Amino acid sequence: MKPHHRPTIAVILVNLGTPDAPTVPAVRRYLRQFLSDTRVVEIPPLLWAIILNLFVLPIRSKRVAQAYASIWDGDSPIRRILFQQASALQQRFDEQAERLPFKVQVCAAMTYGNPALSQVLDELSEQGVEQMVILPLYPQYSASTTGAVFDGVARWGMGKRHLPAISFVKDYFAHPNYIQALADSVRRYQAEHGKADKLLMSFHGIPKVNEDKGDPYAKQCRYVAHKLAQALQLSEEEWLCAFQSRFGKQEWVKPYTDVVLTEWGQHGVASVQIISPAFSSDCLETLEELVVENRHTFLHAGGQSYGYIPALNADQAHIDLLVELTMPHVSAWQQTLTGWDGCLNS
Repeated sequence: MKPHHRPTIAVILVNLGTPDAPTVPAVRRYLRQFLSDTRVVEIPPLLWAIILNLFVLPIRSKRVAQAYASIWDGDSPIRRILFQQASALQQRFDEQAERLPFKVQVCAAMTYGNPALSQVLDELSEQGVEQMVILPLYPQYSASTTGAVFDGVARWGMGKRHLPAISFVKDYFAHPNYIQALADSVRRYQAEHGKADKLLMSFHGIPKVNEDKGDPYAKQCRYVAHKLAQALQLSEEEWLCAFQSRFGKQEWVKPYTDVVLTEWGQHGVASVQIISPAFSSDCLETLEELVVENRHTFLHAGGQSYGYIPALNADQAHIDLLVELTMPHVSAWQQTLTGWDGCLNS
């Protein structure tokens, strides 16, 4: 009798990316890959290539490298936290291993930089993995983030003779446990630091034209902000939704985080706490832009106290949420895999 064969399902957590080192050459390579994606910058490719190589990369690479160096602690925070999230999720599935007719292998990947999504997919394919769940760690869908992950998987599959079955988690902005995890993180922070005059919910921005063309991201961000305010029982005067990290001269979705903080400081708001629900892990945009730059902006404008509420990172409630997001996809293959397993062992 042949030994029992347990098929493997891969769960791939995907985040944006990071340079391999906080150096100008490494950052330049990373920015070139990131900003060359037409999902990220929707400018005619030839024109953008000229702008990117003659102006953007020479100017921004040094400044961005310095910003990364200020938060680098042996590795980039976003990559270190991604590995922590994957490890914690793997542990959850391992705890259920005896009850599952298949193995679950959790992997970490980046859309840009390393570990590259295409490399992770190659390795899993070489191992004979036939079922994969792709979970982009973006609660809100945007063509420039989650859409870029879909594109990356599609490019990887082009021309291949044999492809695995692939399932995607598109978004999870409306999942009640996502809102609950955010609310609990705010409560824990305020239990230690007290409550501020204002809670600013700052999301990464997108160009206004992208929203006008149908990108649902900003609408989903506003939905999350309202649901979080409801969960925290905040009055309209106690919170605001804003957007950060704008790039270039075109209009982005408003209001802008730095402008809001300046106006609040100038109009007598003494204390602010800020949370960025769009980020599943702390990264350059939170640890440098929010913690350092925007703190300075608010205090320089007249504010007195500024606090940043960390991302969910590898918090237990966040890992619980990742289990809930992936388990329906994993379980959907259970009957198919069990039948296939019977054929293999007959």
